Amino acid sequence: MSKINIGGQAVIEGVMMRAPRSLAIAVRRPTGDIVVKREEVIPLSERFPIVKLPVVRGAVALFSSLITGIKALNFSANEAMVEEEKEGEEKQELSSWAMAGTMAVAFGFGILLFFILPLYVTKLLTPIIGTSNIVFNLVDGVIRVAVFLLYIFAISRMNDIQRVFQYHGAEHKSIFAFEAGDALTVENVRKYSCLHPRCGTSFLLIVMLVSIVVFSLIPKLWPFYLKAGSRIVLLPLIAGLSYELLKWSAKNDQSPIVRLLIAPGLGLQRLTTREPDDSQLEVAIRSMEEALAVNAGFKDDRLVI
Repeated sequence: MSKINIGGQAVIEGVMMRAPRSLAIAVRRPTGDIVVKREEVIPLSERFPIVKLPVVRGAVALFSSLITGIKALNFSANEAMVEEEKEGEEKQELSSWAMAGTMAVAFGFGILLFFILPLYVTKLLTPIIGTSNIVFNLVDGVIRVAVFLLYIFAISRMNDIQRVFQYHGAEHKSIFAFEAGDALTVENVRKYSCLHPRCGTSFLLIVMLVSIVVFSLIPKLWPFYLKAGSRIVLLPLIAGLSYELLKWSAKNDQSPIVRLLIAPGLGLQRLTTREPDDSQLEVAIRSMEEALAVNAGFKDDRLVI
């Protein structure tokens, strides 16, 4: 199974691991027990061949990851707060409508914060930056990246998020160990780095940078509402292009030039990962083992974010 690519996500007191045909979420309850949810996953490319096309697959991966990630967070939030299961008592979970509402709010917040707000601030700066389309979009991009970095820095100072970032580090270490062919033990996994070139943090940074290039094609003279709307419409294209760049860099990360290009993403991961303790490594390892068990030896060379 050494050829398959494993991706993951830190959740509340746990880790979700994703293999090409499986998904597993391991969460440590306050009692100390590790509870696991695992399931088979049918790749969308098998049902819809168009999903295999470059760029298209990246756009699909972004929205698919968003849906899967929120579901995993919902599961982990419920399990991390379980002190003790009482007989006849059912756990309350989000309904489908509540889940859809949560996703809509999260997506809308991201659009407003990282795309609409920078555009509006840049519009206010027009008397200072002049009428050049290149300068306008460059300033818009710089503000967007600055907002993104400030957001990451701000949440990294929160105690609860610090624990999520520790699980993020545990996820990366476990994936490194698996890719190296090491046995998945705490001792083996502990020695690896918390910084991984296929991390979602790096992907988001690439999205921010690619958006500068794509948005530069939008005429500066367009009214604000058209510029704002175009940023939403072009997001799938930006995600698709960013995915292809991330996939290319992951396959060529031994090249000195590629290492230089991915260095900013790895540097940003120093904010979104923390060194995990052994109990957190145990959870990440358990999640990976469960995902691999369900995957049942299926081989694939696709990149999973």
